[in-house]
Amino acid sequence: MVQFKDIGNGFSVFLCLCQPKPQNAVTIAVSSRTLFNMVAERKIFVDEGVEKYVAFQVEHENDPLKPGPAFPFVKALMNVNTRLRNLYPDSEELFDIVLMTNNHAQVGVRLINSINHYGLTIERFCMTGGKSPIGYLKAYMTNLYLSKSADKVTEAIEEGIAAATVFMPKQENDLSDTQLRVAFDGDAVLFSDESEIIVKKHGLDTFFEHEKKFENQPLAQGPLKCFLEALGKLQRKFYAKNERLNCPIRTFLVTARSAASSGARVLKTLRSWGLEIDEALFLAGAPKGPLLQKIRPHIFFDDQMFHIEGANELGTISAHVPYGIGQNAPLKKTLEFSLRILQYVW
Repeated sequence: MVQFKDIGNGFSVFLCLCQPKPQNAVTIAVSSRTLFNMVAERKIFVDEGVEKYVAFQVEHENDPLKPGPAFPFVKALMNVNTRLRNLYPDSEELFDIVLMTNNHAQVGVRLINSINHYGLTIERFCMTGGKSPIGYLKAYMTNLYLSKSADKVTEAIEEGIAAATVFMPKQENDLSDTQLRVAFDGDAVLFSDESEIIVKKHGLDTFFEHEKKFENQPLAQGPLKCFLEALGKLQRKFYAKNERLNCPIRTFLVTARSAASSGARVLKTLRSWGLEIDEALFLAGAPKGPLLQKIRPHIFFDDQMFHIEGANELGTISAHVPYGIGQNAPLKKTLEFSLRILQYVW
């Protein structure tokens, strides 16, 4: 149940509806601008101010918002929940979606109406009335936070919470209605950026020598390792019911590494963590966009904007993880790095 605390003049202070988290649930916090397309509304806020923005939202509160970039991902999470409930009727080990937004509570009516319009099951809200919601992520025991604000995502990662900035693709691809498909980059996403540091400071030859020398030493974990771990936990629920071949969750590793020169350490690291990845794709510096167009994930996580933009051009919903040394690398350097890997391999 949503409650509003009015402070006069049509505005409200922050409101957090923090129902108890279902035991062992995987909590995904999404902002209103990732769940819904609020580009027009955002323009009113920027150009005309908060009063006109809130008034517009109230005036149109019975008009459903259009789906945003994270909408297909959230729908896929709910489809997995349906399968889990069929197999485990009494279990609360499923996905728990929280709407985490700095919107004013008066805007909440339109958000609720839109959620109900699309048949989404989102019971927990955090509407902070202009205040950053990042401080509430730990209170909600968040496993993944998705936002359109790069600053908020960076703040969340600095707090040790898996987070990414979601971008709307330039075109729409048809996505699976029956299987949640999640693609991850490796370095600076699932793993730390230690290997990228070596590449940028000492070059590819030293990097390949280093990876061979430390092949049996696991890489340190990156910001999204825990989310992959959470997905694996739910996958095993299906495996326990002999549903491995019909599992509604599928994970992909899509990395610029080459398999022969630096792939073994990655796979051994995942094994040492007790984690499985369904498909591992080593591209040796080739563009990721065309392959992702074939995979058609509901979301793809990468630390390099070069790969995010390439994926978006071909219709993949992509999420930028602002972590590691790569955040300081200009686009030209990123392109040169990919070309050097291709030249080395071929």
